[in-house]
Amino acid sequence: MPIRLGDTKTIHAQIEAIYRNDSRRVLATLIRLLGDFELAEEALHEAFSAAMNQWPVEGLPDNPRAWLVSTGRFKAIDGIRKRARFDNSAHEIAEHFDGDDSDAPELDERAVEDDHLRLIFTCCHPALAPDAQVALTLREVCGMTTEEIASAYLTSPSTLAQRIVRAKGKIRDAGIPYEIPAAQDLPERLDSVLQVVYLIFNEGYSASAGDEVLRHDLSTEAIRLAKQLVSLLPEPEALGLLALMLLHDARRDARRTIDGDVILLDEQDRSLWDQTQIAEGIRLIEQALGSKRFGPYTLQAAIAAVHCEASNAEDTDWPQIVALYDVLLRIQPNPVIELNRAVALAMRDGPEAALRRIDAILASGDLADYHLAHAARADMLRRLGKHGEARSAYQQALLLVRQAPERRFLERRLAELPVKAS
Repeated sequence: MPIRLGDTKTIHAQIEAIYRNDSRRVLATLIRLLGDFELAEEALHEAFSAAMNQWPVEGLPDNPRAWLVSTGRFKAIDGIRKRARFDNSAHEIAEHFDGDDSDAPELDERAVEDDHLRLIFTCCHPALAPDAQVALTLREVCGMTTEEIASAYLTSPSTLAQRIVRAKGKIRDAGIPYEIPAAQDLPERLDSVLQVVYLIFNEGYSASAGDEVLRHDLSTEAIRLAKQLVSLLPEPEALGLLALMLLHDARRDARRTIDGDVILLDEQDRSLWDQTQIAEGIRLIEQALGSKRFGPYTLQAAIAAVHCEASNAEDTDWPQIVALYDVLLRIQPNPVIELNRAVALAMRDGPEAALRRIDAILASGDLADYHLAHAARADMLRRLGKHGEARSAYQQALLLVRQAPERRFLERRLAELPVKAS
């Protein structure tokens, strides 16, 4: 029996919540059943449109997700058959579904989760260019809009849309299978999937642009995907990435004010940190380190763990953090990692040592357009009492920042500087 709720406004709100939480899983299953991205996306929207019309009258079904899959699949097949009457190119597709008038098979949670994992492996297939893998995953797995992805990667929406269309065409034309790779192929496919999952998390943990610091939906989705990967292939770096995301996410409630403004790590109320997640993250790190086959994700997680284990900022083991960054840089040279090491160096050796490193990084040109590099430089200059130079560095950071809460933070720091340059 369906759950009958007479309040149309309430049911519409429930449908919107189901769309936010489950639409990408519904899409993944529809892609499996229909064998085509475009057909599945059209079917998804048809299904939710039908739900908006029918559920306020009939009530919510017992299994909304299964209803959406079944309805979307039926409408897609019906539409294909109608088009086949007038379009010869649709005949072959219609013949594929001839005689298939059954409802979609019963869906259990494991089947749905497997479909979602199939989708991410398809989007991250090595036949696709790395930028296409990222764009397609963010669009299809996470449901980010083309405009949001374009903003995050500093490209135009039209360019991004073309990249996604080409990637879908490549999947179709090359016959890339919609499947989880065989066990022997999983290790070589894992790296690209881990990279994309981490990008999803980062966009949720610190949105690249917009009015919000956090996007919980994306960070939560990335953690869920990582847990699936670990259950499928408990490789050390999969464990390390999951640990890293859990430890960062554990600090989520302490990272912003009720007004949405940024709170720096050393000013956070650590009683708000999720100790259960921290304990789980540390357990995973120990497991990964014990393998002796760990890599950069595990080392970054170890750095996060040192922060999480300190009762306050002053008690943080900064020499250990700098040492971990030294190891990380040896296996993954990266200017952003080097910048983070410089910030840690300031806590161990003082701002003058950190400023020399940051100036060298900026002089190399690697992070000239990275607002956090200029913000870090401004902070070192502020701490050294060089207020005039700090003002210029904050202004440069403000020219580059695209996230509203970070902009407000930098503006406050700038306003706090003495008016007279020193």
